[in-house]
Amino acid sequence: MTAKLTKEEKEILDSFEKGEWVPVADLPKRRKELAEYACNTLRKDRRLNIRISERDLTELQRKAVKEGLPYQSYISNIIHKFINGTLVDGAAKEVQTRP
Repeated sequence: MTAKLTKEEKEILDSFEKGEWVPVADLPKRRKELAEYACNTLRKDRRLNIRISERDLTELQRKAVKEGLPYQSYISNIIHKFINGTLVDGAAKEVQTRP
C-alpha cells in the first residue's frame, strides 16, 4: 500500500533522495541550542508604551479579533514580523493574487 503524499511531503522526500540532507553531528547538543533559541525568541521581557490614534487602535483590535489573538499579541507579532523581514503588505498580497 502506497501512502498518498502532499506536495510538501513529496518535495521533502525528493530532497532527501537527492542527498541534500546531512546528519547533525551532536544531535542532543543541537536540540538544546535550538530550544534555547526558541525560548529567547518567544520571551517577552520588555515593555513598550506608544501613543497611537484611537482609529488605528480600534482597527488593530478588530483585526486581532479576526485572527483570534489578544490585540497586544497581535501588535507584538506584527513588530516581530517587521523586524525579521517577513511582514507582508495585505494590499500588495491581494493585488498579486488577483487574476
